[in-house]
Amino acid sequence: MTVSVRSAGKPAAQVRLSGWHARVDAWRAPDVVLRRSPAQAWFRRRAAGRLAVLGYHGVEDADAFAAQLDMLCRVAHPVSLAEVEKAVHGGRPLPPHSVLVTFDDGDATVFADGLPRLAARGIPAVCFVVPSLLDTDAQFWWEEAVSLWDHGGTSRHLPFGRGANAQSAVAALKLLPDDERRLALAELRSTATRPAPPYRQLTSDEVRALDAGGVVVGNHTLSHPCLDRCTDARVEEEVTGAHERLTEVLGHAPTTFAYPNGNVDERADRVLDKLGYRTGFLYNHALADPRSCPPLRIDRLRVSTTIGPDRLATVLSGLHPAVFRTARGAARGAARVLQPLARTS
Repeated sequence: MTVSVRSAGKPAAQVRLSGWHARVDAWRAPDVVLRRSPAQAWFRRRAAGRLAVLGYHGVEDADAFAAQLDMLCRVAHPVSLAEVEKAVHGGRPLPPHSVLVTFDDGDATVFADGLPRLAARGIPAVCFVVPSLLDTDAQFWWEEAVSLWDHGGTSRHLPFGRGANAQSAVAALKLLPDDERRLALAELRSTATRPAPPYRQLTSDEVRALDAGGVVVGNHTLSHPCLDRCTDARVEEEVTGAHERLTEVLGHAPTTFAYPNGNVDERADRVLDKLGYRTGFLYNHALADPRSCPPLRIDRLRVSTTIGPDRLATVLSGLHPAVFRTARGAARGAARVLQPLARTS
């Protein structure tokens, strides 16, 4: 399924939401149960001294996002990146139930639909931008891969045939060494029956408007590879290249970074430290402890504008992340048990 999304007030992009709403709806009832459970109250009390860094991507539903922001104003304490920087570097502690709003990738909807709603409520935020896409209509590479796969694209670098779905292909691409991923994308482009449709990206002027409007612009690498799959030279190029491009666009150097796909890499840390970065953010679905987390490894929570208030409440408390980690651990344990059986059957 695709839905039209406004960029800068006019139809300009298509956001792919295949199966997403169905998965969210399937979680509505468990979300209600979790929020009303005694565990929610206990987790919320425990979370008072933690920092909830919300990691969005686009603004898929502007009205829902507005409702989420209103909820944050009621039950949490929105803080700025500057306040977080001070806290993680040993400065002034954050207020109880502090929350920082962040966006990854720099989707154009952050400017068109996110900025007006954040500004109306005086809520600061951070947007981590992929600067090679500015002023273009190029797809994010993972969305391009989905489109190419759906239109018959193939690659000898992928470990399966056309029977797999597009999301499996994207997951496999993320595991490849980055040079192979780039070759695989080139093969998908050459074999698909049609190219990926254009996608309206942020302009340089909009990035400057975000920065001036209370949404700090951060570095998300030049082209969004998984850094732990890159060569030393590529890590340096991706981090430094994005830094230089954003400095040129903004007129000042960015000082905050988010690891693409959440994949941390010590080589990137060394480059960031050399460039004077103050903060770096993960994507590991966990609350952060500003008193003890390394400044370049701040935990972040996975959210979207499509989740309901019950899910958002349990994410903020840390209950949903705890359930998520337990379920994921159980699934991995089951997979380890079943794998030998599958080989002998």
